Amino acid sequence: MSTKKLWGGRFTAESAQWIDTFGASISFDQLMAHEDLEGSLAHVKMLKYTKILSESDADQIIAGLKELQHDLDEGQLTFSVKNEDIHMNLESILTEKIGPVAGKLHTARSRNDQVATDLHLYLKHRLPEVIASLLQLQKTIVQKAEENIFTIMPGYTHLQHAQPISYGHYLMAYYQMFKRDIERFTFNQEHTDLSPLGAAALAGTTFPIDRQFTANELGFKDIYANSLDAVSDRDFVLEFLSNASILMMHLSRFCEEIILWCSYEFNYIELSDEYSTGSSIMPQKKNPDMAELIRGKSGRVFGHLLGLLTTLKGLSLAYNKDLQEDKEGLFDTIKTIVPSLKVFTGMLSSLKVNEKKMAHATEHDFSNATELADYLANKGIPFRQAHAIVGELVLKGTQEGFNLQDIPLSEYKKISPLIDKDVYEDLTSKTAIDRRHSAGSTGFNEVAKQVKNAKQELNF
Repeated sequence: MSTKKLWGGRFTAESAQWIDTFGASISFDQLMAHEDLEGSLAHVKMLKYTKILSESDADQIIAGLKELQHDLDEGQLTFSVKNEDIHMNLESILTEKIGPVAGKLHTARSRNDQVATDLHLYLKHRLPEVIASLLQLQKTIVQKAEENIFTIMPGYTHLQHAQPISYGHYLMAYYQMFKRDIERFTFNQEHTDLSPLGAAALAGTTFPIDRQFTANELGFKDIYANSLDAVSDRDFVLEFLSNASILMMHLSRFCEEIILWCSYEFNYIELSDEYSTGSSIMPQKKNPDMAELIRGKSGRVFGHLLGLLTTLKGLSLAYNKDLQEDKEGLFDTIKTIVPSLKVFTGMLSSLKVNEKKMAHATEHDFSNATELADYLANKGIPFRQAHAIVGELVLKGTQEGFNLQDIPLSEYKKISPLIDKDVYEDLTSKTAIDRRHSAGSTGFNEVAKQVKNAKQELNF
């Protein structure tokens, strides 16, 4: 006597409940219930269109599936571990609703192409939300940059003062990073927008199906050209996890600087209370917890990418049960990056910029050393010699406690009689920034161009 499983015809023994629980995926793949019903509806419509099923059978199944969609929307469906996954759970519920005719739904279909289709649909439906969230962040960056084109701050290399820059220029650097993220997710849509449905278990089917019909019904751009590839491909998920990892790396870098800059030592910015927390013991604390959480959550997204890469690296074609491990990381990544983008966008939009503190940080350092070297080079001194001269002045200044703008003109004249009092204007942070006219530079006019171009790209 066979077991009670839908696939149990050749089995005579039931597995223990704890083994069923271990092998089941319903605890997480029920998130694809809408997509599973969507795919089943397209499949049965195709079976009707190709006359593989009679009109009466197909219409009965279609009506039953639509009832399940309504019940799902109303939260009236419950799922069981004994039916393993969302596909068998929904088929079982459909059978209870319309009887044995429900069994005809699986004609010319396997769970292998069914789950692949569900996963494609799930990601296809959510990629636009990710891209939309990124676009909103870009708009916030551009707005903040436009407000701060003339806000002066230290530019850093090695976390040391390098040269004065515009805060707007700094922000627009992240705009470009997120622009590349959008491009990556947009390309990800190309590989997600393929239909595996009709590949069956691995070799296709003898039934006269129409794969393009189901692809059109589901809004897919094209079908997989190879049935083995169709059921085993998870590159589109890997691409998403990779893109999400790069995105979270960008957010984490941005958060790291926010965390540093709202500290007492920097005090460049102040976060809104809405995106900060206090201490249970220290009354003065205002902690950048949301920035820290986003920075921390990058680790879990990186982990999901590495996890799936490791799962896939040794799999032979075509489907293997290992592929059940492709979903939880994807689901969690989407659940992580979309709220992270929303929180970060709000945090950035509401933070206050301490313009005076930023500018002050460039007035009592040696970030104008390059300006002096350039000034000397423009007076005819070879740049390498000018570099050495300024380096010696910086050394002396750090030892004796003066800055380059504090050096008397008479001392500069000893270096070169061509040096005049205009040197002091060149040493100011504002002039240092304003004099930069190379494309994409921190010059105020160039930053304004970046902002203008970005607004045109974003249509706002």
